[in-house]
Amino acid sequence: MERILSKDNKLIKHLRKLKEKKYRDEYNEFIVEGLKLVKEALQENANVKQIIICEGCDTGLIESHLKYEMAKFDFIYVPENIFKLISDVENPQGVLAVIGKQADESEINLNEDVIVALDNIQDPGNLGTILRTVDSVGLKQILVSKGNADPYNPKVVRSTMGAIFRVKVIECESLKETLKDLQSKKYKVMCTSLEAKKTIYKVNYNKKIIVIGNEANGVSKDIQHLADEKVIIPMLGKTESLNASVATGVILYEYVRQKLSK
Repeated sequence: MERILSKDNKLIKHLRKLKEKKYRDEYNEFIVEGLKLVKEALQENANVKQIIICEGCDTGLIESHLKYEMAKFDFIYVPENIFKLISDVENPQGVLAVIGKQADESEINLNEDVIVALDNIQDPGNLGTILRTVDSVGLKQILVSKGNADPYNPKVVRSTMGAIFRVKVIECESLKETLKDLQSKKYKVMCTSLEAKKTIYKVNYNKKIIVIGNEANGVSKDIQHLADEKVIIPMLGKTESLNASVATGVILYEYVRQKLSK
């Protein structure tokens, strides 16, 4: 256990830098905050580098067994004023952890029936919810284009509710080229389109890549052109389209329904 009392400490400066994407990328680290996410990180054997506890915050929420687990790591106490400098929330619970990103983030598992690919999703809440949904159906990876919101943004991490530790995020230098490569490996690319005639209920979800498009513009034209299938989510009301994370959930749970019916 260590105590840090100065905001000019090297580690504190480093933690403050991790609020910015360029430093998260440079150091291959990100911060998770709050009791639930720190517990999830420990339970999922994430690459925990440091755990920071706030002196003076309400740390009664941190159960004794969690303190025992945390004591196995680099365990640091800081006063409340310093904790607030590194925290990303208005009312911190008083515990956060620095996590190293997965080492094999570029390798795609070709054994999964379905792969979700995100084409320039911008909203951190949407991205986090999609990761959580992917986790809920038992998938272990997701592809994201360079233009996506940062998967390790604190808002994204919080909204995944721990899925960030179970779903590998594979950032593609060119999503189009990655999809073309997967097509050569027997995967079919599927995207939604308002002009499509085929519904998501008429699709065989086997070796399928489900592309979810940008909130405002949908799937980019380049990717639409290489898609093997275009489908539509049928709607009975007047709304023409769904939120990206809702659409992902509707499609993935049709995949679940088909899987359970076999």
